[in-house]
Parts: sequence; structure tokens; C-alpha cells
Amino acid sequence: MGKTVMMKAGVLGAALVAGAAIAQAQTQAETQVVPVETGVNGGSAVSLHLHPFLTPEELSTLRLVASNDQALSLFVTSRTGHAALAVSPDEGFVRDGSAVPSAVALGDLPDAEAARTAALAACDGARKAQTPCVVVLEVAPSQ
Repeated sequence: MGKTVMMKAGVLGAALVAGAAIAQAQTQAETQVVPVETGVNGGSAVSLHLHPFLTPEELSTLRLVASNDQALSLFVTSRTGHAALAVSPDEGFVRDGSAVPSAVALGDLPDAEAARTAALAACDGARKAQTPCVVVLEVAPSQ
């Protein structure tokens, strides 16, 4: 009986170590530094977060939005507020030529934090995948 208890304790210990390793990997992924492309489009400062899950098609679409005034105006109706676009890393932004339902862009918010928070909450509410949404595009009034 002593060996069984020791084996169970060993298995439990291994499971705890594995769980801690998974939690640490998730924390590192969440705090991973993502490259950002910045620019000015009309009266807006635009930041594109280059997450590694974005496909070439998605990056092209996001770069068009970031650099083209007409495309940007679809996301930001007022150039006085802040906006953010959030997507699920597992679901992406564009699939089969159309924006996925969980990709959410919200604008005309009072500050960058409010825009990020609102876009993330709306995306997380719409996603079917398990991985939390991330912000891929932010827009602010240019200084």
C-alpha cells in the first residue's frame, strides 16, 4: 500500500509540474511582444499589430485599412475618437474572402483603452474558439 501512495503522489506531482509549465507557457504567450507597424492615415494614427497567426491575405487587408483613407473610414466614422479591431487567433480575421463573425471593430470611443476593452469584449463574446481575442489594429486621432 505504501508504494501505491507514493506512485499516486508521484503522478500528482508530475501533473502539477505539467500544469505549471502549461500556465507559464500561456503567460509567456500572452506577454509575447508582437511587432507593430505604425503610420498616419489622414487625421488618424494607425497601429497594426503583426500577430504571427495572421495570414498573408489578412495582413494585406489590414495594411490596406491602415493606409487607405476610404478603407479606414469603414472602421472609424469619426476621426476624433479611438477605435480597435479584435480577432480570435484561432478563427482569424478573413476566411473565404469575408470577415469572420468574431472579428469586431469598434470606434468612436473616448480613449485607446476603452476601444481595446470594448473590441476585445465583443470579440470574446462572439468567438467559438477557446483562445481569447487579441487586438490587431488600433486607430487614434493623430497628434
